Amino acid sequence: MEEKTSPPGVVARVPGCCQGWGAPITLALLVLATHVAVSAAGGYGYFRDELYYLACADHLDWGYVDHPPLSILLLRGMRSVFGESLVALRLLPALGAAAVVLGTAAIARRLGGGAFAQGMAALAAAAAPMYLGLTGFYSMNALDLLVWTLAALLLTHLAAGGSPRLWIALGVVLGLGLQNKISVLWLGGGIALGLLLTSERRWLRTRWPYAAAAVSAVLASPYLLWQVAHGWPTWEFMQNAQEIKMVAIRPVEFLSEQILVMNPALAPLWVGGLVYLLVAPNARRFRLLGVLYLAVMLLLLANGRSRASYLAAAYPALLAAGSCWIEGLAGAIARVARPVYAAVVLASGVMLAPLALPILPVEQYARYAARLGIEPSTDEHQELATLPQQFADMHGWPEMVATIAGVYHSLPPAEQARAAIFAQNYGEAAAIDFFGRAHGLPHAISGHNSYWLWGPGDWDGSVAVVLGGDEEDNREVCGELIEAARIDCGHCMPYENDQPVWICRGLKLPPGEIWPRLKEFI
Repeated sequence: MEEKTSPPGVVARVPGCCQGWGAPITLALLVLATHVAVSAAGGYGYFRDELYYLACADHLDWGYVDHPPLSILLLRGMRSVFGESLVALRLLPALGAAAVVLGTAAIARRLGGGAFAQGMAALAAAAAPMYLGLTGFYSMNALDLLVWTLAALLLTHLAAGGSPRLWIALGVVLGLGLQNKISVLWLGGGIALGLLLTSERRWLRTRWPYAAAAVSAVLASPYLLWQVAHGWPTWEFMQNAQEIKMVAIRPVEFLSEQILVMNPALAPLWVGGLVYLLVAPNARRFRLLGVLYLAVMLLLLANGRSRASYLAAAYPALLAAGSCWIEGLAGAIARVARPVYAAVVLASGVMLAPLALPILPVEQYARYAARLGIEPSTDEHQELATLPQQFADMHGWPEMVATIAGVYHSLPPAEQARAAIFAQNYGEAAAIDFFGRAHGLPHAISGHNSYWLWGPGDWDGSVAVVLGGDEEDNREVCGELIEAARIDCGHCMPYENDQPVWICRGLKLPPGEIWPRLKEFI
């Protein structure tokens, strides 16, 4: 990375539009190649949410209980072109990861950074284990990270004197972002507060911010109308998750986790970037970005049950600003320290990558994590075994479905024709839908999240294969209940392992009457 010591905050005058882009492009391609290679190798398998997203793609709608529709629509399109392999499924998140690397470098460039700052910013985005993890499988979170990065880049252009019409582009980004994940509301609130508390309030005397808000509202309106038509299921889902599923977290724990998930080696960079944005005289016009980060952070702290990952999308601007700050340091020590620090960040990123991506075999991962002092973790009230939840949820699905298929095919042909397969949660149901095709299984039914909205279909209640559930609860609704098998899914989440597979005959109530009792939005 070429060194440059001109003051940050002043756009560099360099020959050529691509000056300084060598390192960011190389790093973006490296991140993309890493994701593709891990997917091609199979990793640990399909992630729970990926299977659910594939099931949602078979039920296109303007909304779902636990997420907006954009990620599902994109998945439907990607699947129709590339298929359902892990490489195909994870290609879009991988491209998003590469785009975030380039976007972070572009923010640094607009802040006035030269070749070193742009390369350092790209390296920081590539070396953040949270970013690798969020983009390592298909989910709305991978797209959300890109939305926040694009929004920060547009804000930086506006603050640097860009065309007011960029507000319309920002409105489009925010509107599409809301169609992907409603946490973009935090981003919108942070932008509003940043406008009010900084010199960028000048924009409030123009029509442009209001036009951006109108554009985003129009784009998000189909999802809002879907919520109204279905009785606000996402609000019910969020309330239940807060009260039942999510672990309470103290502010000091939330803040310390930011250091861990973003890579401890990057802490000086983003902390320095935040301070630079908030207090440096030559960063005055970009102060909105610092206020935006603080506003979102305080909102999440006030919640008391926020995951550390919720703030991850707000870091690209800080990483870019920190890179410009380091580049602007003068003196012989700084000239030596810059490449040394870049080397430390690169080494730490490589070292932490196996904690974010399924690179190592399970036994090697367990030993490696233990050497680093990392214990399996989860943000939910769940028991863990060898693996953290994001890796455990990639295990055991084919084995689980094979066991269920054995029970289903043990039924007489007449019963198979009428049988339903009931699962306790969307992960199990989606795995049955995906892997069950090879076993000739019918689609699963479940009371969990969007599966409840999709209903029991034409099931007559005469016979069902039931995965898990409390035996006493099952006997209350089944005329006859027989345990036919038990699940062995290896390194899966403990609550999925050793579950009974029941044969339930003679439902005591019609499916239409019992279905409302099965709703579980969480």
